Amino acid sequence: MAVGADRSYVTQVGSQRVDLPLIPLSDEVTIALLICVDLGVSFAETAGRELAELMRASEPDIVVSVATMGIPLAIEASRALGLDDYVILHKTPKIHLGETWSEPVISITTDKEQRLRMDPARVDAVRGRRVAVVDDVISTGASLLAALRLVRRIEAEPVVIGTLMTEGSLWRSALGPDADLVRSLGSMPLFRPAPGGRGGLVEDWG
Repeated sequence: MAVGADRSYVTQVGSQRVDLPLIPLSDEVTIALLICVDLGVSFAETAGRELAELMRASEPDIVVSVATMGIPLAIEASRALGLDDYVILHKTPKIHLGETWSEPVISITTDKEQRLRMDPARVDAVRGRRVAVVDDVISTGASLLAALRLVRRIEAEPVVIGTLMTEGSLWRSALGPDADLVRSLGSMPLFRPAPGGRGGLVEDWG
């Protein structure tokens, strides 16, 4: 919506107005950084409830999300949907996770390949069910694609994808037909250096 003089970006996440810091990833790309876990309990409750309303018509049986940023969203969306369980996928290796249920992923905020893992003990909570896959921000779509691959490998059906914000538009081509499943509370651009080299930024929705 607006780039501030202090290099922040003001936008809407559903009914909530947020002021996000602009963080350079490289000389050519800057992002507005939304960290759901830093925005408080009230923000997460409202965002989860509003996102649940966008996903309700798809009738998911369970919510699957990605640690760490997606955890508050998974809890609040599940609560609002009347669901009493959710499953979290992990990028950090842990002794109980193993590699059986894992998929490679490179996200926009990391410079090396990671793996997205599901706890083998939680596979039966998802298998054969209608799944809402939720994440805080969809940018390149890489994390989301890995989550969708895992869900489908265990013979579950992703019926809707929920997110607080979409970022740019690269995610649409990355997701292909699955882009039609996305329900979002808002959208924001990437940012590129303004012509002339004076330190300004311009919005990039491409």
